Amino acid sequence: MNRSTLNGVKTAVLLGALWAILLGIGGLLAAGTGNYIFIVIFAFIGVAGTAYSYWNSDKLAIRAMNALPVSEAEFPWYHQTVRELAEKADKPMPRLYIAPTPSPNAFATGRNPKNAAVCVTDGILDLLDKRELRAVLGHELMHVYNRDILTSSIAAGLAGIISSVAQFFMFFGMRGRNSGSPIGIIGVILMALLAPIAASVIQLAVSRTREYDADHSGAGLTEDPLGLASALNKISSGTVREPMRETPQMDTVSHMLIANPFAGKGRALFSTHPPMEERIRRLEEMAGY
Repeated sequence: MNRSTLNGVKTAVLLGALWAILLGIGGLLAAGTGNYIFIVIFAFIGVAGTAYSYWNSDKLAIRAMNALPVSEAEFPWYHQTVRELAEKADKPMPRLYIAPTPSPNAFATGRNPKNAAVCVTDGILDLLDKRELRAVLGHELMHVYNRDILTSSIAAGLAGIISSVAQFFMFFGMRGRNSGSPIGIIGVILMALLAPIAASVIQLAVSRTREYDADHSGAGLTEDPLGLASALNKISSGTVREPMRETPQMDTVSHMLIANPFAGKGRALFSTHPPMEERIRRLEEMAGY
């Protein structure tokens, strides 16, 4: 089984774990209150929340970055390079944006290739050469072609819903028919506290897995893994020098960016991105180094 297939299996398992947590909370609440409609309600909430995040992912991300559309007359190389890569992948041309920030970063979003958007920042345009930028654009396009926006929307939507449902469980679970015992009370408190943490850890693991996959398939599209490795090395230093300002809107879309936009934050289990050193090592290995 190759690395891409393993990443796909890992993503499916992680998403299954998120659904299991959500339905598990619903089941516990139903058992405590004697009303099993909660399982159906929480399943419906999960589907509705995921659908909203998925359908509006491009608008939410572009708005959070204050990105502006750019024409081919304004940035001919940008358009020509993306068109070349899209045609190579036999996909439609996405909409192109630039975000007015000195922090070097990029993202792609959209519910499918026909409704895709690619955005780069002023900072990344100033920092990278054309070979490195082409490699970054290949990485971002593969996020769309791999349907990673759907995957990340599902993960983010479910994680957010689990956090809300856990708080709901704290109040209504306490009032259930089995909540009078010390064990019942402790169980409710632990579920309310630990479920959101577990959901966040799983969501972030999904995000890290998809980044590895986009690195691999993006390097395959551009046929230049070392170009992407060089770009990631520069971006890593650039985001430390020019981190983005952490806001609720940026928190929501930070997992979409090619690198963690908040310098010095997010390690191990709670990181939105894999370690940059490991990503670079894998790309160099792909190139035969």
